[in-house]
Amino acid sequence: MSSKHAQLTVFSDTKRHYEILDSLRGVAAVMVVIFHIFETFSGGDHLKQIVNHGYLAVDFFFVLSGFVIGYAYDDRWGKMTLKGFFKRRIIRLHPMIIAGMIVGAIGFYFSASPIVFPGISSVPVWKLLLIMLIGFTLIPVPTSLDIRGWTEMHPLDGPAWSLFFEYVGNILYALFIRKFSNKLLAVWVFLAGCATIHLAVTSPHGDMIGGWSLEPAQLRIGFTRLMYPFFAGLLLSRICKPGKFKHAFLWCSLMVVAILSFPRVGGSENLWINGLYDSLTIILVFPLIVYLGASGKVTGKYSSKISRFLGDISYPLYITHYPIIYIFTAWVVDNKVPLNQAWPAGILVLVSSIILAYACLKLYDIPVRTWLAKRYIGKEGRRK
Repeated sequence: MSSKHAQLTVFSDTKRHYEILDSLRGVAAVMVVIFHIFETFSGGDHLKQIVNHGYLAVDFFFVLSGFVIGYAYDDRWGKMTLKGFFKRRIIRLHPMIIAGMIVGAIGFYFSASPIVFPGISSVPVWKLLLIMLIGFTLIPVPTSLDIRGWTEMHPLDGPAWSLFFEYVGNILYALFIRKFSNKLLAVWVFLAGCATIHLAVTSPHGDMIGGWSLEPAQLRIGFTRLMYPFFAGLLLSRICKPGKFKHAFLWCSLMVVAILSFPRVGGSENLWINGLYDSLTIILVFPLIVYLGASGKVTGKYSSKISRFLGDISYPLYITHYPIIYIFTAWVVDNKVPLNQAWPAGILVLVSSIILAYACLKLYDIPVRTWLAKRYIGKEGRRK
């Protein structure tokens, strides 16, 4: 067994990887970075946002996670304990959470801004380190400990809020929902889908954006965004056998890009229309894309390389890019830089984020996960 193959299998969560699903996660992660770059120029107006529906990538991630969790673990519970499950999930997810918090702490003072983040310059180092240490645990901080001013539950690395809910989904699955029959799970998913539609079409902003704060309204959004896609993905893994779909990598990637880039619909007069777009995309389209992606294979030397690269950087890119976005946002707003002048810096942000993600993957994530799996899972961790 080559050392590279050993690295890949020592912490393998699945019997075999759905390579296209991994790569689609990478496509969506790149779209998230692009969405956040353009968000800097919207002034908080969702109607002006270019790459308008990039926020739905989080919901797509939840569908992917639910599907992969079901496929990887549903038939293992006769031989696997709760402790074994949680060890595997922590080893898979947590090293990069710690890396994201460290990157956020390093970039924190560089994002100081008298307009966007006026309180940063007065934050003492000890408080920054305290928030970083709390962030290592993924325990959300209350608004009273917000050191940035955006009421984020993880003010050093905003996107970590979705990993908090990812953990909630894993815990609910392991403790309760894995025991649901398919009929009971279908009822759960149906009710969660109804809650998704209600939230989206009644939202004061006409979308599913939110979930990153401990405020009650934000927590409702976060839990609603988790419940349908995560457990719909689980149900999909149980009831649908993947077929054969040619060129799945290309077509599914184009679908993800198109959906996340789609312009705002309904305008300011009919916000519910955009909410309907969001909810129907989550309920119908994302599960379809996951099914089609699971039904295909990557063929061709270059397609395989691109697919593998996107899959490899997907999680590191998502969890480490936002500290760079904080700095970029402060620079754009403080200097009133318009998009037609800031685009070279925007490209630099995207490229830098990808380089940082790849470096974290190769120099930190793979070695650390390999060591942890050997140390805490042993031979069991090397089974596909």
